[in-house]
Amino acid sequence: MRPAPTILHLDMDAFFAAAEQAAKPSLRGKPVVVGGVGVRGVVSTASYEARVFGVRSAMPTAQARRLCPNAAYLSPRFTLYRQVSDAVMELLHTLSPLVEPLSLDEAFVDLEAGGVPAETAAVRAVGEKLRRDIRSATGLTGSVGLAGAKMLAKIASEAAKPNGLVVIEPGTERELLGPMTVRTLPGVGPATAETLRRAGIHTVAETAEAGEAELVRLLGRAHGAGLYAMALGQDDRPVVAERDAKSISVEDTFEVDLTDRTRVRSEMLRLADRCVQRLRAAGRSGRTVVIKVRNYDFSTLTRSETLRGPTDDPAVIREAAVRLLETVDTTGGVRLLGVGVSGLADFTQEDLFAQLATEREAAEAATAAAVEQAAGERERHEAEEERPRRWYPGLDVVHDEFGAGWVQGSGVGRVTVRFETPWSAPGRVRTFAVEDPALRPGEPLPLVGGAPADGQSSEPAILPKFLSPEPGDTGSVGEEISSR
Repeated sequence: MRPAPTILHLDMDAFFAAAEQAAKPSLRGKPVVVGGVGVRGVVSTASYEARVFGVRSAMPTAQARRLCPNAAYLSPRFTLYRQVSDAVMELLHTLSPLVEPLSLDEAFVDLEAGGVPAETAAVRAVGEKLRRDIRSATGLTGSVGLAGAKMLAKIASEAAKPNGLVVIEPGTERELLGPMTVRTLPGVGPATAETLRRAGIHTVAETAEAGEAELVRLLGRAHGAGLYAMALGQDDRPVVAERDAKSISVEDTFEVDLTDRTRVRSEMLRLADRCVQRLRAAGRSGRTVVIKVRNYDFSTLTRSETLRGPTDDPAVIREAAVRLLETVDTTGGVRLLGVGVSGLADFTQEDLFAQLATEREAAEAATAAAVEQAAGERERHEAEEERPRRWYPGLDVVHDEFGAGWVQGSGVGRVTVRFETPWSAPGRVRTFAVEDPALRPGEPLPLVGGAPADGQSSEPAILPKFLSPEPGDTGSVGEEISSR
């Protein structure tokens, strides 16, 4: 444990939803939900305005719509989120060489390694400046926690939400943690919490009072001992600049259950190819191929096969995935498929057994797969050629006459677009035929201080608010949300 709160944890506030509100002036101050918009979609992020209605991350979108029917439900735009994340991470790297990203919107920073004095006033000043810099660079807000350990810094940033800063002074850890629920501690999920509840343990203080021996008896030596240390506020995990991925995987959830075996197989091959693309983009190889199959009744099965050596050969991984699929009964219908590779390495060692099996048949297998896929999807492709383009809610678009905007919704051959940019007033709404040749997909615009991409007008869709006030428009980019 450090004698000063020199570990910083940054967590952007409602990141995806906040980015959408910043990009779409008409949504500022209003409920926004980002995630899958289909009948089987899942909420990725909800704005604070939507959370008031009980909408939470990982909740089925259908349930969120019942709780908050008037929210804007948008598909994710990861291109925008990555751009904003890169800007935030660049700011963090100016503070210290030791930055440990946990996701696009969350990271630990070791301020001591960056030369910040080990004094509360100094680290608080760094945290406050970071919040100002993030707001200036991205237009978004982030919450900062500062403590002498990673666990405590994360708890502090959660307590600081939204748009705040909390410092946990060394020596106050047990007093702070004591009344908190045991689920606050890292590694305590629903199953562990239930085990502890049955033993009469509900809070962090009760966990510490139970003692290490009792926790080891309940949870096993490694988990019990680790949990006891954390209940005492002890966490000596260092900030690690490089975090090696343990696996690389892709998966898709289908709007309609797949019952045709040929279609299931073709989707598995497609996912295997996507997995290889990610594997190669990361400069990695792997020796264990894993598939995931979620059936119509939500039961989920995984199957794995370990090769003789690490590989990034698409033919080998495709063949292994299909072999594993043959061991799974999919006749009842499949709602999700996934392919992953684990046992990662930085080199490839040709799997001789698989190589011998595939060298003779690679061309034939590829041809057969193409024929099967074409047979199963010919009608679908023909229908798609005749079917109008599909416009997802939130998608960036550009119109030859009206400039940049985003899709509010579509259906029955029409698409509704609101024309506005991050730096304009709330824009007008217009409706077009989905096949309108003047309308095309666009690219995300900078949230702050940027110029639009070529072909995308930066002119406000309507007059600025002070020239053309709109009744009922209360949202603003500078508005802070006071409720968690």
